Amino acid sequence: MPEHAFPIRVYYEDTDAGGIVYYANYLKFAERARTEMLRESGVDQSRLYEEQGLLFAVRRCAADYLRPARLDDRLIVSSQLLSARGARVDLEQRVHRPAADSDHRDHDLAILTVQLACLDRRGRAVRWPAAIVAVLEKWRMTRHAAEELRLEITNKGDAHGRRP
Repeated sequence: MPEHAFPIRVYYEDTDAGGIVYYANYLKFAERARTEMLRESGVDQSRLYEEQGLLFAVRRCAADYLRPARLDDRLIVSSQLLSARGARVDLEQRVHRPAADSDHRDHDLAILTVQLACLDRRGRAVRWPAAIVAVLEKWRMTRHAAEELRLEITNKGDAHGRRP
């Protein structure tokens, strides 16, 4: 599956009193990964706003926290395009601990489903530029992989064993 991979190191500032990554920081990790995915795709967000008056905002975010990350962990945030239509782009982002830093298996720590809206200077939703959608297509998740992900989440449930 094509995916953008962004490495993160957990610092003291990312953790709570127990040395575990504070839940809201996974959102920050995902934001950094999305920004770098766009940058590596040739999208300069500052220039896009200056020249065309367009910006991207999170419209919806659902997070499933599966396992904790801890101080000094090396993590990877993997991002994939699920769909792009009209003013919306849907992404799936996984924060995981690579095999070398755990028990020789990758461990998903959090799975986020994020919907981004394209907005104009007045804050109104507008269509994503076709050129940007075209470069994001290289990160598209296949339908088969999306179905496997849905089944995996359904079968595993969340961190407490609850299923959707």
